[in-house]
Amino acid sequence: MKEKIAFCFPGQGSLTTGMGREIAEAVPEAMDVYREASEASGLDLAKLCFEAPLEELVETEVQQPALVATSLAILAALKQRGIKADYVVGHSVGEFAALAAASAVKVKDTVALVRERGLAMAEAARQHPGSMAAILGLQDEVVEQLCRKILGVWPANYNCPGQIVISGEHGAVDQCCAEAEREGARRTMKLKVSGAFHSPLVARAADRLKPAVERVRFSDPVAPFMSTVTARIEPAQRFRALLVDQLTAPVRFTQAARELIREGVRTFVEVGPGDVLSGLVKRIDRNVKTIAVGDLASLKKLEETL
Repeated sequence: MKEKIAFCFPGQGSLTTGMGREIAEAVPEAMDVYREASEASGLDLAKLCFEAPLEELVETEVQQPALVATSLAILAALKQRGIKADYVVGHSVGEFAALAAASAVKVKDTVALVRERGLAMAEAARQHPGSMAAILGLQDEVVEQLCRKILGVWPANYNCPGQIVISGEHGAVDQCCAEAEREGARRTMKLKVSGAFHSPLVARAADRLKPAVERVRFSDPVAPFMSTVTARIEPAQRFRALLVDQLTAPVRFTQAARELIREGVRTFVEVGPGDVLSGLVKRIDRNVKTIAVGDLASLKKLEETL
């Protein structure tokens, strides 16, 4: 089996100050993405990504379009160098970037949708306050049992073996963390997020996003799209439903990465700021290669590796 490459696109939390700036200043195609994304979102994304302090970027409704625009700008630099993916996968909002990377949706439509998604999630979080926490060092099944036992909390992200994020009402999340520690969790950690994302508490966001998603035309992807909602390769006719479902469904990143490895993927290229997904993939399977591309040095390293 030929060794294959998957491009993976990070989700919320992968912020860095000045993200994308170096590549955008060196690669005109990358700067074009920021221009197009700014127009589509009504935000000056180049200024926000290149110059804004983290506290200005951290709000959900700004962070999501900023992250996706940066991923797509870096992707433009990869394309310009002739580097292509055999598969695409995204973590949470990263799924939108993954679909754009597979030419299933236009850049401007992608960023406009992501801006709407961020606004919808921020509004849902204000209406139904909640929180999220990472539980480290317990098996998934143990955390799932705790969530079934405690009312108002759900598994939200299957990040890698021994790292699962829970989401729900404030009290329920705190109770689940305390129970997890009693069960022998190495550590529990509240996340800096404004709501209980990937849980039924943000169902209103899904309702608001649905009409916007339904207006967009999706094409057949040029590289197979691995969904982190179903952990399966999904066709174009399922994209609309999946992008709405993913707001309240857990992110099955562990399962999706394992499926890609079974499909013959041996190199995971993280396209976007930070290296969160590269770290997770390494914990899922130590034998695969991971390269996070966020600046010119890492872009050069990727070219040399491939």
